[in-house]
Amino acid sequence: MTKPLLDVKDLRVTFHIRRDGDMPWALPRQLRAVGGVDFALKPGETLGIVGESGSGKSTLARALIGLAPATGRAEWIDGADLIGMTPRQMLKYRADIQMVFQDPLASLNPRMTVGQIIAEPLTTHHPGLKRDEVKTRVKEMMEKVGLLPNQINRYPHEFSGGQCQRIGIARALIVEPKLIICDEPVSALDVSIQAQVINLLIKLQKELGLALIFIAHDLAVVKHISDRVLVMYLGKVMEIASSDDLYANPQHPYTQALLSAVPIPDPVLEAEKSVVPLVGDLPSPMNPPSGCVFRTRCPRAQSACAEQVPALMGEGHQVACHFPGPLTEAEIAAVAAREARPVPA
Repeated sequence: MTKPLLDVKDLRVTFHIRRDGDMPWALPRQLRAVGGVDFALKPGETLGIVGESGSGKSTLARALIGLAPATGRAEWIDGADLIGMTPRQMLKYRADIQMVFQDPLASLNPRMTVGQIIAEPLTTHHPGLKRDEVKTRVKEMMEKVGLLPNQINRYPHEFSGGQCQRIGIARALIVEPKLIICDEPVSALDVSIQAQVINLLIKLQKELGLALIFIAHDLAVVKHISDRVLVMYLGKVMEIASSDDLYANPQHPYTQALLSAVPIPDPVLEAEKSVVPLVGDLPSPMNPPSGCVFRTRCPRAQSACAEQVPALMGEGHQVACHFPGPLTEAEIAAVAAREARPVPA
């Protein structure tokens, strides 16, 4: 079997809260943003990560590149553990692990030209390169991501959102990384531009043999680009499987609810599909539910769910649930009835 490019074991991110005079003393001192995530990423593979806002997706991504404090293990292909590295130690791996951020314009320095932005990682990691060689490589990369080389001296505000995201992708690719972490790279773009950026990432991945961690809210986009999908809820992994298997046969009630919310282009099929509504709001990560963190919104919750944390079980298709399997029509109807019930005054 191919050795994983990145093997993550029990990765946890906990933020310690500093109290001031106005903060209630009953509040806990810690916020658990990511609670024990396991996954392995193969070379050239795309892992999609989905979940509601506040699920810990972006915090997980930042922990992998040393931008958030973490415990656990994230073993790189050479055996090194990325978790707990000092900035100086992490510098060796910066060229191999690059990131594309959510906001295309905010992630670019407005005082630097496009050429300077794309060239910065190259001059940082390869300081011996001559100026002409750097400029040539920057222009080649601009062409590769669909930008005109004669735009090299323009500034970010002169470009559209989609073009700015291409600049961010070019900046990440210029040092020939093995892994790119995409933190919702298309959520701020129009739908037509989203398709262009996604197709560009797929094309570049095939050409360069990149591995991708792709974080997104749009499950249709994730299905299009991902080989495997990891579903997160309140810092925990609910389900992980191949893209085809997860979309065709979701086992966790939370995954089923997320997938049922994806619109179907055919209006007849859209009207006939069973929608699993999510009742209630995401609990606070400062005070998560006992046992299974999803139990307060789950149609199948039983006493065991409050007492014991479900382990991630299975081969290939893994699910963290005491009672996995497709929801019945009666269970879906019960959830819909709970959602329709008026809230007491």
